[in-house]
Amino acid sequence: MAIKDKIFKAAKGFRGRAKSCVKIARNRVEKAWQYQYRDRRNKKRDWRALWITRINAATREHGVRYNEFINSLTAENVCVDRKILAELAVNEPKSFKALVDRVRYMRGMD
Repeated sequence: MAIKDKIFKAAKGFRGRAKSCVKIARNRVEKAWQYQYRDRRNKKRDWRALWITRINAATREHGVRYNEFINSLTAENVCVDRKILAELAVNEPKSFKALVDRVRYMRGMD
């Protein structure tokens, strides 16, 4: 398979001459690959921001701020990442409340 064929295969679905002219297709395909590389990293950033937002909303319902909650969990050596904390906040509110109560107890809020 020639290089040209690989470029056209990657350019399938592009509009105009970006799918049929080798020079333009190569430029568009390379740019598309740059966007793919960048957005694979940005996707991780977006998910983390969503998890933090969910945790913050859930902790505020129980009268604790997000940073206090995370700092207290770290101080207690509770090794639960933000993805799991967000899952607990959404799907297991009683388990999440138990974590929040533990943080409140350790901070002397109760």
